Amino acid sequence: MNYREALAYLDSRATYDKTGVIEAPSLDTIQRLMSVMGDPQGTYPVIHVTGTNGKGSTSQMITRLLMAHGLTVGTYSSPHLERVNERMAYNCEPISNDDFAEQVGTVADLEVLAGVLPTHFEAVTAAALRWFSDLAVDVAVIEVGLLGRWDATNVVDAQVAVITNIALDHTEFAGPSKVDIAREKAGIIKPTSAVVLGETDPELAEIFRNEGGAVVLERGEDFDCLENNLAVGGRVLDIRTPTTVYTDVFVPLHGRHQGDNAAVALTAVEAFFASPVPEELVEEGFAEVVMPGRFEVLNNLPLVIVDGAHNPAGADTCAQVFFEDFHPEGRRVLIVGILNHRDPAQMLSALRADEYDVVLCCTAPSPRGLPGAVLAASARQIGCDDVTAFDSVTTACERALSSASVDDAIVVTGSLKVVGEARPFMLRRRMA
Repeated sequence: MNYREALAYLDSRATYDKTGVIEAPSLDTIQRLMSVMGDPQGTYPVIHVTGTNGKGSTSQMITRLLMAHGLTVGTYSSPHLERVNERMAYNCEPISNDDFAEQVGTVADLEVLAGVLPTHFEAVTAAALRWFSDLAVDVAVIEVGLLGRWDATNVVDAQVAVITNIALDHTEFAGPSKVDIAREKAGIIKPTSAVVLGETDPELAEIFRNEGGAVVLERGEDFDCLENNLAVGGRVLDIRTPTTVYTDVFVPLHGRHQGDNAAVALTAVEAFFASPVPEELVEEGFAEVVMPGRFEVLNNLPLVIVDGAHNPAGADTCAQVFFEDFHPEGRRVLIVGILNHRDPAQMLSALRADEYDVVLCCTAPSPRGLPGAVLAASARQIGCDDVTAFDSVTTACERALSSASVDDAIVVTGSLKVVGEARPFMLRRRMA
């Protein structure tokens, strides 16, 4: 199987992105597939990460801190921005086309022996877990795709189980309350897991304590971000872990919320080693963190920011970071596209769309993309004045750039699908 054939194989599989539905929750398919592979996911230790928002940033921070120790690290994340290869990385380098084709080809060959028909996500997950075993990684950082208990990644036994936070999202699968969502996310905790809990709501924290992990470390009790200050290009933090207070830690990511993510990540790495992290390794690890598409500044004149906020909680954070940390002299321009299972008014309100001077609504590049015209109508209803609808992300980006002055600020958000199309377009225009 070559790379093109591997992509075609995956495209033939049922995907949540295409259908917006998942089958009855079960780990049976992925367990049978991994079994015929010899359960490669058991050949290396795992740090397993779930949560409503912040999984990607936290996973990358953990990966960089582990790499600073000299370990080889496999990282599995989802969704991707531009290429599916991004989902699996070795020391932060995405898998090559040839290796990707080899691993997916193996999954395709073995599904017959296993007697299963994996979904797109199950097939990619199996390929990643096998690839990490073939590489003999020292540790794998595995990000949950959806919720936790029945997610395909939950075939791993986590030495450290990380929960970033809990907000209302995917309530069609686990709801209607945060309590229901917390119960599903708690499913990644195994009897031997050290649990690092970023969520501070007492009612929700109790659910994770009762899941049966070996130890539970809670933000606000056992660890915390003590100081969180704006700096050029990121944040400067003081972080307290169960063993140490680390001061003046620079994290090159935007937003106050990254302080909480950093505290979770550092505590997770301490739990993995069962010892403090030397300060020079903390400095080295955090300094290398890069998160494409997560409140990423692509250009300065005009200011261009892309952020993959795709639920109301993420949208609220995006708005908070932009309006608190950035103060353009010119116009504020919002380019937004969302998927059709989101409430457009709720998303636009969370983004504070009515505080932008210009709102450009586009259709997200997905079978489930909400038409730009529908989103634009909702924007007008919540009080946005200058609103235009576009059928594609790139046409909205072209309009924003062609009319922008050097003092303007352009924010592209609403979906990782939107950011995945806007980001390369914006970068090409910057270099032109």
